[in-house]
Amino acid sequence: MVVQTELSDDETDRLFHALAVATRRDILRRTLVDEQSVSALAADYDMSFAAVQKHIAVLEAAGLVVKRAAGRERLVRADPRMIARARALLARYEDLWRSRIDRLDALLAEPHDPRPTQGD
Repeated sequence: MVVQTELSDDETDRLFHALAVATRRDILRRTLVDEQSVSALAADYDMSFAAVQKHIAVLEAAGLVVKRAAGRERLVRADPRMIARARALLARYEDLWRSRIDRLDALLAEPHDPRPTQGD
């Protein structure tokens, strides 16, 4: 099985949109530890059940959680594959910025002659 690591622009947009809200980050954190029912998740928030369902739908559309039916309940769990892909994306951004900082450090470390050049 080949796991795709690169995220498309649309996937990246959905990922950051999903993580932009504290409630969704909390739902993701809670479902990383253990699969939870939508009802159990909703009980801990000061919002309607429908609002929590919408947050879960955003996380699901981003691929960060998976929802499944178990009898009358809907269970939610985090998807470690998408989290790994998100981590890889962030690592690439970190590498890009670290290389830019390293180049800037090297430039600043070069000796500089304070004498004015001819014609100044």
